[in-house]
Amino acid sequence: MTGTIRIVEVGPRDGLQNEAALVSPQVRIAFVEKLLAAGLKTIEVGSFVSPRWVPQMAGTDVVLTALGIRDGVNFPVLVPNEKGLDAALAAGAREIAIFTSASEAFSQKNINCSIAESIDRFRPVAERAHAAGIRVRGYVSCVLGCPSQGQVPPGDVVKVAAALAALGCYEISLGDTIGTGTPKKARDLVRAVSGVVPIECIAAHFHDTYGQALANLLAVIEDGVQTIDAAAGGLGGCPYAKGASGNVATEAVVYMLDGLGMRTDVNLSKLLDAVAFISGELGRPANSNVYRARRLSS
Repeated sequence: MTGTIRIVEVGPRDGLQNEAALVSPQVRIAFVEKLLAAGLKTIEVGSFVSPRWVPQMAGTDVVLTALGIRDGVNFPVLVPNEKGLDAALAAGAREIAIFTSASEAFSQKNINCSIAESIDRFRPVAERAHAAGIRVRGYVSCVLGCPSQGQVPPGDVVKVAAALAALGCYEISLGDTIGTGTPKKARDLVRAVSGVVPIECIAAHFHDTYGQALANLLAVIEDGVQTIDAAAGGLGGCPYAKGASGNVATEAVVYMLDGLGMRTDVNLSKLLDAVAFISGELGRPANSNVYRARRLSS
């Protein structure tokens, strides 16, 4: 297997926002710098949500402003509404992400509105972003299971993905939020979604609760997916799903892809330096077999 896989590093946002320990904007900036040193080119650096709801993301404007604009590097930020977009634009954002769910139950619990209402909420956000020359990425959560609803029909995911594509999202990230997916389900889902969204515009965002994330990623890569979301050190989790572990670890993805002969342009040793740094700041070991094998066993 050959080719290039684009990794979207989500540790500084999706990872840290679900960690119990708070880290300062300065620590987040240092973390991003270490990820950049490892060769990562797309790093989601924060979200412009209310600090009352997600205190870990307070100071995202400070982070984004400090990082600035760099050639060949993208620093997407999550925005929940037009107010969030205003803050993102003021901080110099060049790319934003919007998010909804394939599960009505999860949508109500997570963002207090229906799926249809969330799409309507994001329509003016996407329109204004495009008018300002800002790229828009779309997230769909609970694509392979929901903590409240259970099974999520693939047809529901297809409808939501199509709706986000209609808003002008250049890429749709499919999130196995609680990590219950298996390779066949992941492959079948991607095949269904690729009927309305080109395969090159689909990203895989898999959590590793059941230890299936790498197997699921391999299955969808074999079907043509070229973009993977991952978090250094396996940061994060889902606060709505009991026992749900974090995102698939970026270093595990890089190790697997290196073994497959696929190009990522990520230096594994430097990536592990970034993992060591943020784990030390959080005061806990990294949730990563690759990190333990390479750094803690020597």
